[in-house]
Amino acid sequence: MLKRLNEVNDVEIYDVNDPVFADYGRVVRGFDLSELSSYMKENTSIPESGNRYVASVSDMEETGIRQKIQSVIYGGMEIEIGYCSGRNTTYNGFEYHKGSELNYAVTDFMLVLARTQQIVNNTITPEDAKVFYVPAGTLIEMYQTTLHLSPCRVHDEGFMDIVILPKGTNTPLSEEEKKARDESEDPESVLLLQKNKWVLAHKDRKPLIDQGAHPGLIGENKELKY
Repeated sequence: MLKRLNEVNDVEIYDVNDPVFADYGRVVRGFDLSELSSYMKENTSIPESGNRYVASVSDMEETGIRQKIQSVIYGGMEIEIGYCSGRNTTYNGFEYHKGSELNYAVTDFMLVLARTQQIVNNTITPEDAKVFYVPAGTLIEMYQTTLHLSPCRVHDEGFMDIVILPKGTNTPLSEEEKKARDESEDPESVLLLQKNKWVLAHKDRKPLIDQGAHPGLIGENKELKY
């Protein structure tokens, strides 16, 4: 698969097990997510177009693995377990959180990643990013300094991704929180879109722009082929 992806794309695609990934995160071993994976396959479907993201699914959070991940990976901090699925093929933008994100590949997919240190005046370009292939069955941790967004598919039928984050991430800001953001003089505040979610969107990514995301990904909205 990796060989094929590199043949059809004009950017290098790295395997997530490549040492290059160490700048963005790590492959996590020793956790059995088969129960969560089975839930995804049996109870969710890939949308015909676009992406579907659900931040918190109670049935997934009631599985035995939640407590182990919460205790070991997040040091006892409360977590949420949800998912993202879809047929995305374009970069679209970047987001980041204050705290690591875990992703479990129910299917193969690609991730477009950059680093918060590469943001200049609340902008970044596609050339700053690297693309990683994540094989099905792989659990990764992306550090809080890692810019990312939706996975990109490598199969016609799309992708399925289990997403684990600090509890409350990617949920709406309260009116009080919006007011504090809008009155802030901190330049980063213009990127704050939801709870624990800072976003730099491409101007052509209408769903994000319509939500009020900052158009900070400048240049071509690159498409990845498979």
